[in-house]
Amino acid sequence: MSATSSDPTSPRVPPSRHLALGVIATGMLMVILDGSIVTVAMPAIQSDLRFSPAGLSWVVNAYLIAFGGLLLLAGRIGDLIGRKRVFLTGTAVFTAASLLAAVATSPATLIAARFLQGVGSAMASAVSLGILVTLFTEPAERSKAIAVFSFTGAAGASIGQVLGGLLTDALSWHWIFLINLPIGLLTLAVALPVLPADRGPGLAAGADVLGALLVTAGLMLGIYTVVKVADYGWTAAHTLGLGAVSILLIALFLVRQATARTPLMPLRILRSRGVAGANLVQLLMVAALFSFQVLVALYLRNVGGYDATRTGLAMLPAALAIGAVSLGVSARLSARFGDRAVLLTGLALLTGVLGLLIRVPVHARYLPDLLPVMLLAAGFGLALPALTSLGMSGAKEDEAGLVSGLFNTTQQIGMALGVAVLSTLAASRTDALLARGKGRAEALTGGYHLAFAVGTGLIVAAFVVAFTVLRRPARKLPAAPRNAEPHDAITPEGEDMAMSNATGVVPR
Repeated sequence: MSATSSDPTSPRVPPSRHLALGVIATGMLMVILDGSIVTVAMPAIQSDLRFSPAGLSWVVNAYLIAFGGLLLLAGRIGDLIGRKRVFLTGTAVFTAASLLAAVATSPATLIAARFLQGVGSAMASAVSLGILVTLFTEPAERSKAIAVFSFTGAAGASIGQVLGGLLTDALSWHWIFLINLPIGLLTLAVALPVLPADRGPGLAAGADVLGALLVTAGLMLGIYTVVKVADYGWTAAHTLGLGAVSILLIALFLVRQATARTPLMPLRILRSRGVAGANLVQLLMVAALFSFQVLVALYLRNVGGYDATRTGLAMLPAALAIGAVSLGVSARLSARFGDRAVLLTGLALLTGVLGLLIRVPVHARYLPDLLPVMLLAAGFGLALPALTSLGMSGAKEDEAGLVSGLFNTTQQIGMALGVAVLSTLAASRTDALLARGKGRAEALTGGYHLAFAVGTGLIVAAFVVAFTVLRRPARKLPAAPRNAEPHDAITPEGEDMAMSNATGVVPR
């Protein structure tokens, strides 16, 4: 079903789709910007509100748990009651929660505000890609739109580091939240008239309350368990016990979806190679890129002695390279060579990024040692748009929000795993080197080297999955005559497509 269908539940495409794309991208920019800008201001927040070291982590954790735990549910609700309605509600909740965070005078208030920000972010983000793929239905124009959408995410992370330092140093940490108000209000004002109006079939078409409770509780508990690994360790009873409960809840959710009359997440969407393969690749890629996005910044600050603003500026070439590639060439390359080939090229470049970081010296010079790394980050500008296109390729119009929510959920799980695994490995290696009598800078660098090496392995694994699972789509053969013999109905080269028609799997 296309976006121009006469079905009353179909979205009515607005006259200016590019303005609608701008609204979606701005909403994503605000969400990503907030995530990176907060990390820079954490020391100032701790000092002003008198957070304990353990309590301070909840400024980030409260957001991540709500955001990652609600994405899948929010995406499905968008399909049922209208994606525009969910996007507007989520943006309004996020904007209001930002104001509450800005005026917070106690740790409890700020943590509550951050949780609400996560709720709003989940609602807006979960349906963004679903709206985008119903607006841009032609492959070439969809690739360009996804490139713009992907760039805003990558740019928001880098801009947030620079802007967070500037606002915190020049004004106060309150302004890192106040900056969301004009962006959020402008997004709402423009979104009302330009986003496509869609109603959805109603909650009755997929009101699986039990399934919603199981998946939300399982995801929230799982993300909480992972982000607390740094405090308890991987083999602690706290980690193993809660991890087991989280896995059990997710397993019960999957069983429920296989038996429910109106499932929250029809399991048939996982039969698509594009959907399943792209989500697995993203899980590995995002986990690996934590070592670039966060550990490089920590290396610059803790080893190189950079302040917050200088750290952001040092990483700015990466954002510029990503932007130049994603906006300038990624869509054209995808149109000519296909999303799969572009994704593999991007992953190869990212392998070079983390591979170079394994050898970064203790006393690195920016131009010869770090700038090449920042420029090779352009691979992210190739990989993410192509991966997003592949991940959304199997989405039907009435399930686009769900597939979008699933894609974003995988991203958050990958991020949480990257934080837990790579930061824990880096810290353990650093402690071991310190125990051997190494200097602080040398020990920290050794810890980061280990994390970069593991990140390289994850990117290589993502490349292997993309190469083997995301196959090129087979050409669909003409229907066989009714009186054809069974062995004539399917030719050898058409067997793969025939099997996909029988199982619902679209080979890629």
